[in-house]
Amino acid sequence: MQVLITGGAGFIGSHLARALLERGDRVSVLDNLSTGSFENIRAFAHHPLYSFAIDDLRNALVLDRLASEADAIVHLAAAVGVQLVVERPTETIETNVLGTHAVLAAARRYRCRTLLASTSEVYGKGVKAPFSEEDDLLLGASSRSRWSYAASKLLDEFLGLAAYREFGLPVTIARFFNTVGPGQTGRYGMVVPRFVQAALRNEPLTVYGDGTQSRCFCHVRDTVRAIIDLLDRPDITAGEIYNIGSSHEVTITELAQTVIERTDSRSPIQYIPYSEAYAPGFEDMQRRVPDTTKIRNAIGWTPKYTLAQILDDVIDYERSRLGSGDHFHFTPGGRQL
Repeated sequence: MQVLITGGAGFIGSHLARALLERGDRVSVLDNLSTGSFENIRAFAHHPLYSFAIDDLRNALVLDRLASEADAIVHLAAAVGVQLVVERPTETIETNVLGTHAVLAAARRYRCRTLLASTSEVYGKGVKAPFSEEDDLLLGASSRSRWSYAASKLLDEFLGLAAYREFGLPVTIARFFNTVGPGQTGRYGMVVPRFVQAALRNEPLTVYGDGTQSRCFCHVRDTVRAIIDLLDRPDITAGEIYNIGSSHEVTITELAQTVIERTDSRSPIQYIPYSEAYAPGFEDMQRRVPDTTKIRNAIGWTPKYTLAQILDDVIDYERSRLGSGDHFHFTPGGRQL
């Protein structure tokens, strides 16, 4: 199978590319490197079954050529990071919605099997946990730009399902819940690498809000396995939405404490109110817990990695970076995703 990965130089995309190559698939990647990095793909950049194009999704000629050669498309490219979402909502909406529209149009021309990456953000302020795929969705007011990301990804889902129902395009929606692991950057506020990097330096671990908000963290290897299994079963997964994540819920304060323990760090924990970290009136989800019954029943997928294993993998990776002299880059105001 030949697979086109948009955003394939990013965190999840690079892990996915490696896994596909290891099983003998051909992989092509389209990424403008706005948030991805060539370092993520350096180890296999010259693999005979791999090709990489540095360009934007909205370059119709490049996207068309790559789609024409693909059997399947995994659409991971998207606007990333709460800083961008809050400060540049127009860019967020256009990147997500226009990019997905372009991918689906190309997929329709060449009948490509398509998997669209969505997010737990679409559940918005829903209070019923765990979240299941058929739950009603509750987003905040449109006056709060923070919700533009969730709204744009929800529109992506509608576009994908419309292509399935109207044109018979085999599209599957995957809603990711906090995928983490080695190689993830803390630059855009992702909480696990940010905490680990600070702990290894004995610097304060910054928690936004009161720390009682909870998340479930899924190892990127488990997420990649789910993506591949969904791709391989279009007969039962096309036209469907699936949650992908762990059901092990942990508060952000508990996460910070666990990171400090596993790194044997002297770091303190600092709490910063949302009003200081973000724009006034910023809203966040208190809980984000997936119900993964549907994907388990469809393809037998369940996460294998525990939170302790995830943290140890990230800690080992970040320690190796410190030992090699790599430098960390932080973006102020990053959100705990």
